[in-house]
Amino acid sequence: MKNLCIAIDGPAASGKSTVGSKLADRLGFLFFDTGVMYRAVTWAALDRGIAIANEEAVSELAAMIKIEVTKPEIEDGRQYTVWVDHQDVTWQLRSNAVNGGVSPVSTYAGVRRALTEQQRRIADSGAIVMVGRDIGSVVVPNADVKVYLDATIEERARRRLVDMQARGQKADMDAVVENLCSRDRIDSTRKVAPLSIPVGATIIDSTELSIDQVVDKIVTLVATAQEKADC
Repeated sequence: MKNLCIAIDGPAASGKSTVGSKLADRLGFLFFDTGVMYRAVTWAALDRGIAIANEEAVSELAAMIKIEVTKPEIEDGRQYTVWVDHQDVTWQLRSNAVNGGVSPVSTYAGVRRALTEQQRRIADSGAIVMVGRDIGSVVVPNADVKVYLDATIEERARRRLVDMQARGQKADMDAVVENLCSRDRIDSTRKVAPLSIPVGATIIDSTELSIDQVVDKIVTLVATAQEKADC
């Protein structure tokens, strides 16, 4: 399985990162949540006082900053460490301000161009689990395994609320539902690489499934893909 590329797409809070991380651990693959790159650009813009609505300035920033994603170096529940110009911003990327700005930033053509090329170079190494919203449809449409992971809006909101509360952030269910619905609209209707079900992807509804059950389903898909590759 060392050369396979696995793409997992889906809406916000559908469980992509949790499932992808556990799947990568089980297979011994690299885990890469591409969404953190857009969050990193959003955080950097806010940190530098650049208006999220200023597409040109945000796109220029995306092409200038150095974003790195490495294995966790601190045992605080993180799945990876995200660096922006050598600064650890891992948890800052989940703030309410970043949550509110990342979807517009992800629609900017200049930002997507700057980040997509880097994502493709990483994917070329193989033995990787990539998660995001346009992985199987745009970034690596020829991925060996493509999965679209979904769940009801109520279940996704519950997961996001639990996650935020675990980090000591204040939030209520109605606000979380509103934020997720807004992100769904923006992600699905943007002109550049909108959220969609990739051609050939297997759809998995995780609403009633545990993390391990979802991972098991994808492992079965990976085993089938490996058999085909060996033929």
